[in-house]
Amino acid sequence: MTPLDERICSLFKHHLQQTLTYWSVFFSFGLCIAFLGPTILDLRCQTQSTLQEITWVFFSQQFFLLVGSCVAGLFKKTLLSSLLALFFCTLIISLVFAFIPFCHHIMLLSIAMGLAGTAMGIIDTIANLQLVKLYQKDSAVFLQALHFFIGLGALVSPLVADPFLADDSCVLGLNGTSNSSWDLEHLRNTLAGKGVSIHNTSQYHLFTEGIVVTKVSYAFWIMAVINLPVPAAVLMLMSHERLLLCSSSSPRLLEKDGPKSRPAEDDGQGHGSVFSCCNSARLEGQPTTTFFIYALGSAIVFITDGIIGCYAGFIYTYAVSPPLLMGRKAAGCLDSVFWASITAGRLAFIYLSYRYSAPVLLTISLVGVILVQFLMLFFYSSCVFLFICTCVLGLCISSVFPSMLAFTEDTLDYKGCATTVLVTSASAGEMLLQLLVGSVIHSQGSYSFLLSSTIASCIGFCLFLLLLYIHHIHGKQHIDISKQMDIKEKPKMENS
Repeated sequence: MTPLDERICSLFKHHLQQTLTYWSVFFSFGLCIAFLGPTILDLRCQTQSTLQEITWVFFSQQFFLLVGSCVAGLFKKTLLSSLLALFFCTLIISLVFAFIPFCHHIMLLSIAMGLAGTAMGIIDTIANLQLVKLYQKDSAVFLQALHFFIGLGALVSPLVADPFLADDSCVLGLNGTSNSSWDLEHLRNTLAGKGVSIHNTSQYHLFTEGIVVTKVSYAFWIMAVINLPVPAAVLMLMSHERLLLCSSSSPRLLEKDGPKSRPAEDDGQGHGSVFSCCNSARLEGQPTTTFFIYALGSAIVFITDGIIGCYAGFIYTYAVSPPLLMGRKAAGCLDSVFWASITAGRLAFIYLSYRYSAPVLLTISLVGVILVQFLMLFFYSSCVFLFICTCVLGLCISSVFPSMLAFTEDTLDYKGCATTVLVTSASAGEMLLQLLVGSVIHSQGSYSFLLSSTIASCIGFCLFLLLLYIHHIHGKQHIDISKQMDIKEKPKMENS
């Protein structure tokens, strides 16, 4: 066993309970992010709302996920506040799952999903930050594993829901008639991409008044029970860290982790939300390239997470439109194939991130994304090629966010703000790019979906090349600043 292997194993054993807890928290995140698409038509029946009304529930979840990411930094000052935030957020997700069957009005459901979205945003920031603080220069491997558990949760959630989904209309008209299951299957898959295809649903008449016959409540209660061990695991970690007695002198996040971690930086500048991280006062004394690293890293994850959201949201619509005209069931498999390949990719990159540096993995991933999307443009009429490219795209794009997070934090010396800024940017990209691409598809046709994603990928790769150049300059500036500080400190030490 090499010294690197020994160090990684030693670190993992030392932080075993913390690491497993944060991984389970991200499983809870994945469980919550994927259930809405398959169950949306049954929830429409439950709330007896129109398709146009129910699709705003997606926006509520995504918008408040962004809000949660923005404010999560307020809870990261101490280990106690971080773990309390994770405990309450994972518990809220279970409570939301249990409460959804009682939401018989669209406004009540939107509020519940907004609450769940806020909890998800806080989880996203805090869990990433905790692992970065624990492992620092060795965090890339564990971040890949962390994001693997999102994909795992996103795969489990639809599997739990599927047996309880209505095969026919879940609202029977007053005359006992119902909509055809063929149209409902098509609509379910169209809406599975987070509800962005709201312009194409007006042609389907679905009853809003009548007898509700959905059994989807059982799926939500099962998911609530599946998620309950997660807040219990966080509570056990708090007990292990002796934080259950609410001490006023709770240890800071980095001070608790022992000699392997660096001392925590001064929080006098308000090391809290994403807004305080972007405060110009925090950049004083830092190399001038620090701001550009923040900006470029954020822009790259904004684009790549936006591409993931757009692809998951629009691939079904693209597949059933001309020239492919794919069958409904085959097209419905594309979204599952995409998420499965993302999960498999993150599992593979756990090993690759141990063997190769983050810049190498990012280069391979971003080049792979561009090549796959260009091939999709050229072979746009091939159904078989669409399935193959969906698999490869998921494998390539799966590791971009965790690798970029590890690379940026390493460049900025693990001060924590990079995690907050990147998570917030990724959430914003996933929400805003879907809205932008959705409007383009509505006006220009389904082929513009591939073209928009390809252009975004090329922009992302160009920004990454610029980031590598800025990273090179940043290293030189950091060395120069360190030398200047040593020169200033030397006379003081001689006088003392």
